[in-house]
This record gives sequence, C-alpha cells and structure tokens, in this order.
Amino acid sequence: MQFLLAFILAAPLIGAAAALLPAPPGLRGKSPEQAVLRHGVTVTGVILAAAIALTLGFDHDTPARFQATTDISWIQALNVRIHLGIDGISLPLLLMTALLFFLCALYSYYKLPEGPSPKAFVALLLVLEAGTLATFAVLDLLLFFLAFEMVLIPMYFLIARWGGAQRQAAAWKFILFTLLGSVVMLLGLLLIGLNSGTFDMVALASDSGRELTHTTQLLAVLAIGIGLAVKTPMWPLHSWLPDAHTAAPTVGSVLLAGVLLKMGTYGFVRILLPITPGGMQTFAPYLGAFAAIGIVYGSLACLALARKGNKGDLKRLIAYSSVGHMGFVLLGIATMTPTGVNGALFANIAHGLITGLLFFLVGALKDRYGTADLDTLAGATGAALYGRAPRLGAFLAFAAVASLGLPGLAGFWGEMLALFGAFDPAEGLSRPAFLTYMAIGGLGTLLTAGYLLIVVRRVCMGDPKAKSATPAALPDIQHYEFAAWTPLVALTVLAGLWPAVLLGLTDPAVQKLLAGGNS
Repeated sequence: MQFLLAFILAAPLIGAAAALLPAPPGLRGKSPEQAVLRHGVTVTGVILAAAIALTLGFDHDTPARFQATTDISWIQALNVRIHLGIDGISLPLLLMTALLFFLCALYSYYKLPEGPSPKAFVALLLVLEAGTLATFAVLDLLLFFLAFEMVLIPMYFLIARWGGAQRQAAAWKFILFTLLGSVVMLLGLLLIGLNSGTFDMVALASDSGRELTHTTQLLAVLAIGIGLAVKTPMWPLHSWLPDAHTAAPTVGSVLLAGVLLKMGTYGFVRILLPITPGGMQTFAPYLGAFAAIGIVYGSLACLALARKGNKGDLKRLIAYSSVGHMGFVLLGIATMTPTGVNGALFANIAHGLITGLLFFLVGALKDRYGTADLDTLAGATGAALYGRAPRLGAFLAFAAVASLGLPGLAGFWGEMLALFGAFDPAEGLSRPAFLTYMAIGGLGTLLTAGYLLIVVRRVCMGDPKAKSATPAALPDIQHYEFAAWTPLVALTVLAGLWPAVLLGLTDPAVQKLLAGGNS
C-alpha cells in the first residue's frame, strides 16, 4: 500500500520526463506524435490501475484511519516531513483524478487539440496529474502548498498554447488570480506552522487548534480561505473561471472543472475545519452567505446566457454553472456538521463526473459545428441533435438532467445533504441565517433546472421555427468518445442509486475530523 501510493505520485513525473525523450524505434507506430500520445495513455492507464489496486487494498472497515502512510523527515530545521496517506475523504478524489486524466489522455490520442508539440502536451498533462494527485495525498502543510501550486504552470500552458480564442488573456487571468490567492494562503499556512511548531496536518487536526490563539485562527482562516476560495472558485473571486473554461481545450476544461476546482474545497475540509475550528466557526456564516449568493448568481448568469439572442457560449454557461454547484459544496462545509460536510464531499465527486462529461460533450459539439454559440447551435439551421446525432443528443440530455440534480443520479445527493446540513447547522451557528441560505439554495436548484432544460430544448430539439425541415445528419458518437464518456455515465448512475459507495467512505472520516481527530 505504501509503495502503491508513492508510485501513484511519482509515476506521472517519471512519465512526463520520458515523454520528452525520443521514442524507441519499435514503439513509434505511424509517427513520433502517435508514439508520445500512446505513451500518455499508457502512463495514465497504469496510474489508474494502481489507484484501483489501492482502493481494493484499502481497509474499508476503518476509513477514518490514514492508510498507505509514509512519514520521512525532509527539512529538519522547519520540521517539514514527507508525510503521505489517504483516508475515506481523500481516496474518492484520488481515484476520480486518476480516472479523469486517463479518459482525457485517451480522448486526446484520437482528438489532439491544435497547438505546438504533442510531446509538450503530454508532458504538461502528466505534470498536472502529479500535482493534483499529490494535493489529495500529502499530510504536511508545506507539501500541500507545493502540490497546490504545481498545477498552475501546466494548466497555464495548456490554456495559452492549446486553447481557443482569447486564450492568452484567459491564461494570464487564471494564473494571476490563483497566484495572488496562493501568496495569501502561504502566509496563513506559515502562521499555523510557526505558531504550533509543526506543519503536520494529522498532528494539527488532533490538537484541534488548541495551540493556536483565537486571533491566530481568525487570521489563518482568512488568509488560507482566500487562497482556497480563488481556486474553488467562490463568488466574488470567480471571474477567472468562465474565461479560462471558454478558452481552454476540451480536456483542459474537463480537468479544470473535474479536478482543479476540487483542490480548493478539499483544502477547506482537510485544513481549516479540523485545524482552526474556532476561526471557521466565526467565519462560517459569511462563507455560507457567499455560497448562497454564488448558487443564485451562477444560475442567473446561466439563464441569461441560455436566452435566445444573447449569443451565449455553451462552454461559458457550463463554467458559470460550476460557480453555482460549488456554492452547494461551500454551503455544506459552512454548516460544520457531518451531514453538510458529507454532502459537500459527495457533491465534489458528482460535479467532477457530471461537469467533466458536459465539457466532453460541448467539446464534441464544437468540433462538429465549429462553434459553441447557443444561438448558432439552436438557430435556423436547426441543430436538433435528437434527429441529427441521436446518441450525442441522448448523452447531452443525460448530463444536463444529472447536473440539475435529478433524484437517482449523483448530483441529487450532494445538494440535498448540503441543504439538510443548512437546516440544522453546528452548535453556535445562527440557525435563522442558515435556514435563509437553505431557502436560497432551494431557489438555486429551481433556477438550475430552468437553464439546463432550456439548453436541452434548444440544442437537442432545435428551433421549432427552423427553416430546414430535413436537417443533414451529423457524425454521431465515435468509438473513442463512447469509451471516454461511458465510465462517467456509469459512475453517475452508480453513485446516484447507491450513495453508500461514497458515504460509507466519507462519513466515518468526517465524524473523526469534526471530533478533533477522535473517533
């Protein structure tokens, strides 16, 4: 188990270095470009297999205990250690990350975005995977910061070099927002480590902030929370996200929504809730308020983009939907209750699966039509996917109803548990305030259903006044698209019908985390 986790974290970096080397003659295939893309699929596939083996070897009877741990002294002067481990909170995120990177590598093998060298693309993809996997596995605050920052440069280049229109501006906005947030976050992490004498997250969680004064906790929550809120992103620190998603290549959007946003919310759960509980309790009502505003704001922005004549970009619409969905995650965390935090973790996984699928589908639409503009897709030419590409239309409709939280699919449970947590927040929090947030969140679910059903009606059914009565057929789902999308559909259904798959892992770990490290 220790070896497996270490291998999962090291393999992407080794694979990235190998991707830049010339391919051996026997492995080149038709071209060196094909060889390096095959290399990306192989490395991410091996990492996924190792993550599945780690999941099978995980002791599911004690998910609250850190397993596959490694604890080695690294920088003695600062008491920084290479401390690795997984529990029921981090294991699902680790497994989903490995899955999404494999599916993106597989998709890119057949549909590489236009840009420079495929070698650079694969190497950056693998470095990005190393940083995201490490974020969910490290148990030292400074290592967490290094892993958290490791993803910025690869994602910047993926947007700036392989993105679409306005890619340079979007990439600069992405990196400036996240870097500024990270600088503030580092100050908060140093404040905790230097005042407590350790950067070990397990020891700090067990202490429950008793070594930190209330003022120190407040400053730490404010600083770290700003950095995490930018990455999440939380309203009003979200403005980089729509531009980044709109400009990014398809796989960049999938990974940005499916993995990178989860790093921010994971930090709230892993660091702030157990290590600075007093500070979190003070700021929780404000976090809940920002979350509730974000839910409604994201939905209203999507409704505006979905309206006829507004020239709304479908990728941009889904990006704004992420602001709303991540609002439910933040609301669940703000309740500081097992129900709410479990809902936040469930919604994290559900959003990664469903929104990743949505960005895959929008990328496919853009490839076929040359645009993601909703008015063009549903205009006089009559998109009518049900008639032109029925399987593609069915996949899009499924992803839309999953995203709006249809009962029986994964999106339902996270939102419902977050709202239940707001109904009865932790002791010391204002129940009237959180009941208000719950009501606003409920309104957000209705608005979400509204804009997603409008998208399905306009894109899948077409304009009822379309001039073309017999629209030409489109290429329907290709074999590589089916292979990349089907696992996300299957997992969305599985998590929706059998939520205990996730809750059985997260609940014991959350109970221990909120109890200050005590079962």
